[in-house]
Parts: sequence; C-alpha cells; structure tokens
Amino acid sequence: MVDIYLRSFYWKTKSLFVSLTLLFIFFDVVRCDYFPTLYPRESETREVKELNGLWNFRADMSVNRTQGFDDKWYMSRLEKTGPVIPMPVPSSYNDVTQEKSLRDFTGWVWYDKEFFLPLSWKGQRVVVRVDSARYYAKMWINSVFLVEHEMGHLPFEAEIQDIAKFGSVNYLTVAVDNTLTPTTLPPGEIVYKHGNYPPHFFIQNLNFGFFNYAGIDRQVRLYTTPLVYVSDVRVVTDFTNNGGSNTGTVYWTITTNSEKVKVQVEVVDADSNTVAMGEGIQGQATVSNVKLWWPYSMVKTGAAYMYVLKVTVKDSTSASTDIYRQPFGFRTVNKTNTQLLINNKPFYCHGVAKHEDYDLRGKGLDMVSVAKDFNILKWLGVNCFRTSHYPYAEEIMDQADQQGVVVIDESPAIGLIYEGNYGNKTLTLHLQAMRELVSRDKNRPAVIAWSLANEPNSRLSISGPYFQQVYNLTKALDPSRLVTFASSNSNPLTDHAMNIVDIIMVNIYFGWYQDTGYLQTIPYQVPPTLGGLFKHYNKPVMVSEYGAETLTGLHTSPSFTFSEEYQKDLLIQYHQVYDTLRKEYLAGEMIWNFADFLIDQKTNWAYGCNKGLFTRHRQPKMAAFTVRERYMKMINETQKYQN
Repeated sequence: MVDIYLRSFYWKTKSLFVSLTLLFIFFDVVRCDYFPTLYPRESETREVKELNGLWNFRADMSVNRTQGFDDKWYMSRLEKTGPVIPMPVPSSYNDVTQEKSLRDFTGWVWYDKEFFLPLSWKGQRVVVRVDSARYYAKMWINSVFLVEHEMGHLPFEAEIQDIAKFGSVNYLTVAVDNTLTPTTLPPGEIVYKHGNYPPHFFIQNLNFGFFNYAGIDRQVRLYTTPLVYVSDVRVVTDFTNNGGSNTGTVYWTITTNSEKVKVQVEVVDADSNTVAMGEGIQGQATVSNVKLWWPYSMVKTGAAYMYVLKVTVKDSTSASTDIYRQPFGFRTVNKTNTQLLINNKPFYCHGVAKHEDYDLRGKGLDMVSVAKDFNILKWLGVNCFRTSHYPYAEEIMDQADQQGVVVIDESPAIGLIYEGNYGNKTLTLHLQAMRELVSRDKNRPAVIAWSLANEPNSRLSISGPYFQQVYNLTKALDPSRLVTFASSNSNPLTDHAMNIVDIIMVNIYFGWYQDTGYLQTIPYQVPPTLGGLFKHYNKPVMVSEYGAETLTGLHTSPSFTFSEEYQKDLLIQYHQVYDTLRKEYLAGEMIWNFADFLIDQKTNWAYGCNKGLFTRHRQPKMAAFTVRERYMKMINETQKYQN
C-alpha cells in the first residue's frame, strides 16, 4: 500500500492515491467480519444469558507485560497461573482496589469466568459477545482461541457452539491491553526513562485529556440463534404530510446467513399493534397516520415515539425459524446552510458534552448512573449531547432513543495531533471504527450525525486527504445522516479538513484558555470567530465545547477564575452572544462539561477536569441552575412554536 508519509509522491498523484488507499483499506476493513451488528435481544427463538459479575482477574506485572502469553495463561484457569483477585464486570479495573500500581497500570490484564451452557441450547448457534474492552482484546474459551479485536468502546463476538461444552462447565478467558501508541486509536506514546529512574521505568503519554480507564467495561453475554438466522437489520424512514396527517414509509434491508429463506416483516406500534406488513430481504411499507419520532424539546406530547420492525425468517429447507425485533423511529434529518432540520422543522441543540465517567467504576457501565444522568439531562433541559470522545454504551443510546434526546455519535478518534498519527495503520483503524459504529447505531432515531473525531490537527495538510477518506466511507455507509467532527481550529484559512463535513462543530474557550479572566472580551471574540466560519463554509455552525474550570464550593465576589461565580458569569456572557447568533446561523451550543471527570495526573489539573455543571457525584454547581433556566425557557419557546 502507498505510504501516507510519502507526501511528495502523494501531492503529485492525489486523486489516484485517495482512490486506491480508500479501496485497499475498505477491503481490509470488510474482511473484519467478527464485529456484531445486532444488539442481543430475546425473542421466541433467541435466549440471552449474562456473564456479568465477579471474574477472576490478574494484571501482567512482568517487565515486558508478556508473561501471560509466554506462560500461556489461557491454557488453564487463571487462578492456577498465580494470584488472582475478584474483579467486577462490567467495570474499569483501575479504581476497584487500593493499589496505585493497578490504578495507573499500562499493559495486559487477564480475566476469566466459569459458566455453564444449558443442554437445551445444543443444536443452536451460540455466541459470546463483549460490548467493550479497551483497547485491544483477545478471547479464548476452554483454552481455544476465539477472536481478537483492536477497538475500544465497540462490541465484538464469536460463535462457540462447536467448541463449548453443553451441560458442563466452561471457562472464558479475556486478555485486554490498554497500551496506546502513535498508531493506535486513540493514539498515545510509551516513553522509557533512563538514568535516575527505577529499572524499566516508562510513562504512558496520552494525546487526550481524560483518564485512561481500561478493562472489560461493558456487558459480556451469551446469546443463541437458530442455525439459520437474521444477522443484520437496516431501517431507513421517510414521511410525507397529507393535509395534517403524516404517512410514513419504512425501507428495510435484512441480512441472513442463508439465501434459502422466506422473510416476513411486520411494523408494530407502541401499543403492540401491527400497522404494516411486507416480505423479502429488501422492501418497504407505508404506515398511515404515522407518529413521528421527535426530540422531547420540540413537542409537548408524543416525543420519542418508537416502532418495532419484527423480522421473521423461515428456512425453506427445514423447520428453522428466527425472529428478531428491531426498534426504530420515523424521523428525518436534514440541514440548510443555517439550520439543522429534524422532520423538516428547525432544531437548535441546547446541550452538553459528556463523558462515561463515574466514581469507582470508571467507564464501566452502571445502569443506576445511566438513569441518574438522564434524569439530570431532562432536569437541565438538555435536548442533545455529543458522545465525547468515543462511542457510548448501547444502553445509554437506548435511553436517548426512548427519551427523545438527540445524539451526535462520535468515534474514538481523539488525539490525532502529529503527522505520525495520520499513517495507514491509524487510517485503517479509523475506517474500521466508523464501519463498526455505523453498523451498531445505524437504526437509532436519536442519532442525527456522526462525528469523525475530536480536535484533530486539521492544520496539517495531510489531514485533508485523511479525513476525506473517512468522510467518504461514513457517508457511503449512511447517507441519511450528517457527518462532522469537533474542531479546535477556528481559522478556516489554516484548516485542511473542515470544508469536507456537512456541519461545522468548533470548540472555543474565550475567557478561559484565551484571555483568561477577561470575560468582557467574549462578546468581541465569539461573533467574528463563528461568523468567519459561517461566511467561509456557508454551513450551520455549532459550538461543541465551551466552558471554564470550576472548583466546587469556591466562591468569590467579584468572580475569579476557578470559582463557581466565574463559571456562571462566563456562561451568561456566551449565552447573550448565542441568542443573537442563533437567529442567523448558529445551530447549537454544548457546554463542556456535563459533569466533572477524572484525568491523568498533571499539575494543571486538580484531581480531574472540573469544568462540569455537576460534580463527579452528580451534585449541581451554581451554573447548573443558570443553564436550567436558559434551556427550559428555550424548550417552552420551541414547543409553542412547533405546536
């Protein structure tokens, strides 16, 4: 493959290079067929069994972190290889113990879990699915290698019916590595220190500003399907207005593992009524008086209305039948040069950026925390969020669908800072990430846009062709949504990638990182900055980050940096500007951040990033009430307008 570093050759053969590289990498990605496309759901023909709970755990503390592979820990139960401790799954492992060496650990850690397969599952397809293991995982069952996956935050799976024992004990072994290098996604760097340092001392440098939590941080499950089964469901919707009522059209594409099948499709409403039917692996059906999926901020009643596409596949050569139910909503996404449109109505994002970050569990999935966060989001009046800076758990995305909160779905591509982060290996991983992300979330009505990255160094000329390829693949995979990325470069004259995307997202920090302490500069800095982007690109502009560091309980009068008063005053200055610009071209505002979160140890961070409207324990700061008042007023105005 042509090396992306050979820029002199590249610039002479730009068109050929882009075409060939995308073609080669696309086929590289296509060969990776181990990632799942359907969320495990029980049905008349499918069963799901959780493997969550306490697993045996051991970190490989050897100098080169390869003892586990050298000694083949996967060949027996982990407890026979040396000391193990109980480790909860799902959870990041870092904060569970009292050991600093484990909290800050970089390298391979090992898990294993004993389980049984019911005899009733024999004769069916049996799959083990890991929803996320960061960042590089290998998996075995009963010492037999199953699969490896290099991509954090996204699921992978493998069939085990020909390897596992039915009616007897099995054990699953998973090894996970959180090491980040210039060619991983996200990138980082291992730096070895010599001289007046401990032997073999190294530091994991990160290209991002959040703690490098690791482990099996989402669910692990077994599920069954018949031997002839539904492997993928894709749903696209549209609607037309007919004198006050809407007629919806749903288009489907069903993928199965056999060509000799009969496919029946039912569209089922929220009251379990079948409202349309059809047949075939591809087809369409119309629904009269369809109820649209709306963000909760846009309508007083009937927000987030969900249908189900019930797919029944019958094997024509046997009695095998598989049933899968795919939730979806009727809604469209579009834009003008100044606005975002949902269902052909203007949508203004008044939201937050977030993190998957909680006390003790790190980035581990915890449904209590998920429920609490959505209650806070609705209390604040937040109608959208960005999954900064990686794909969030599917259970979080479910709540967004069901509660009518819009999502900008972001890939794990944060920290693409240096030219070495734009090589072919990173590009291959980036394309793989987008393919897996789109495949996972393509049917979600809450998702209106794909974000390719956060704050890439788009000042580098190499970033242009790089992001053109990522954009092209993402748009080809899903033409129905917008594609963007969050930029830190507000100067279009020095940018090589922002012209590619559908909408402009920019992170700005006037009054904090720029002109710190001088809030009176904000009205003079924000309009020309955002206006310059709009004038240059003629596309809607969103502020994807803005905010200030705030230490909980620090109060000053007059306001001073790091005080709660300063955060509130800064936001008010921005809001006054936004209220003018949203009448022109501003399509959204997202505060950084929803809640405080942990970051690696640095002298400029006092135990984490404290830009949250809420503390890490989800208690409000002063600014939360300021934002709630603003957002609730905007909801009242919008709902009145839409109805």
